[in-house]
Amino acid sequence: MPVSNEQKILRILRLQVTDKPGYLAKIAVILGELEANIGEISIVSQGPDYLVREISLQLKDEEHLKRIVAGIEKLDGVIIDDVTDPVELLHEGGKIGMKSRVPLNNINEMRKIYTPGVAQICKLIQKEPALSKRFTGISNSVGIITNGTAILGLGQIGPVAGMPVMEGKSVLFEQLVGISGIPILIESTKTDEVIDTIKAIATTFGAIQLEDIAAPECFEIEDKLQDLGIPVLHDDQHGTAIAVLAALITIARRVDLNLNTSRLGLIGLGAAGTGIARLLMPFGVKEILGADLRQDALDRLKADGGTPTTIPDLMSKADIVIATTGCPGLITGEMVRKGQVILALSNPDPEIIPEVALENGASFAADGRTINNALAFPGLFRGALTAGAKHFTHKMKIAAAHAIADQTRAKDIVPSILDRTVHQEVANAVEKAWNEEHG
Repeated sequence: MPVSNEQKILRILRLQVTDKPGYLAKIAVILGELEANIGEISIVSQGPDYLVREISLQLKDEEHLKRIVAGIEKLDGVIIDDVTDPVELLHEGGKIGMKSRVPLNNINEMRKIYTPGVAQICKLIQKEPALSKRFTGISNSVGIITNGTAILGLGQIGPVAGMPVMEGKSVLFEQLVGISGIPILIESTKTDEVIDTIKAIATTFGAIQLEDIAAPECFEIEDKLQDLGIPVLHDDQHGTAIAVLAALITIARRVDLNLNTSRLGLIGLGAAGTGIARLLMPFGVKEILGADLRQDALDRLKADGGTPTTIPDLMSKADIVIATTGCPGLITGEMVRKGQVILALSNPDPEIIPEVALENGASFAADGRTINNALAFPGLFRGALTAGAKHFTHKMKIAAAHAIADQTRAKDIVPSILDRTVHQEVANAVEKAWNEEHG
């Protein structure tokens, strides 16, 4: 999902607080007056007449933090021991690491794992290459590949700066569906070089997830990698599209909306917007309007079967509006047409606040806090790997969307990302879809 550069910050204050009634209340009052969003409060140790407490805070920016610190320092009986950044602490040393799946405790085990025993397995694979799926980790690995040209909403910050995102994807793969996700960073913005590099290393993986590669290059890169014999997917396009379709299926059930006869409007035709259009068309949406500042994006939509237009025209005609622009406040309340469904997906600041859309007549409105591509990609790849799929199909993606929608509880529009059952159901649906198409 598109992300705003104006991120809020998290900090943990470690405080020595006099162990008497009222002191914690004084801290809470000053934090409230200074507009700090208080999270967890815990006691980490104690002294003869004081407690050491840690208070988690969500703040606007570093200047906000300085005001908080200054306010706390004025309180009698309270001493600031430390201010830490929990996000930085979590990322120190990286979030992933290669681990052995087999024990190594004696020389006999080593001889089977490595030389001389490993030569036996090498010869088997040399004779029958397909055995690599049985005797190596290739069939359970996904290469997570970026060139750093579109990292979150930060833009072209380079692949190394994007590595924390790739590691995060790896964690989700391993924790949610047991896949080894392996980050690969490519130091090139040249489309042909990126394509050639991926082709040269593709045999290392059972599938490839392209990540945070800018449009329009991402479309050509993905297209030219479809003949590798393994599934290749640009997650910013298709993972997002699956999550959006899942949400729309749920919404349609609740507001009596027929997606196939509704007019859909897309504001923003980058990777996410284009991916949504390219999935909703085969799903059955017959009319898609699109608005974007870039002519090449409008031309691409037209070539795909959509209708380029302007934002005012789109807002006046579309039954469903999906915005993925990264521009907070782009949609005003006056633009909302009565009965519209509006998904303003830019994070953390949407194109229109859902409450504002509802106040101006929308039948349903949501932002991008819950509609996240992480709902889709773990199960999507798990199902593809289990099925031995050669590529992803529209049927597999639509099956994933239905599986997500079917696991959504009342009052939610999508299930929790951390619900393992959801990812397994997505995997099962994707595997079934491939097998039904290819036997």
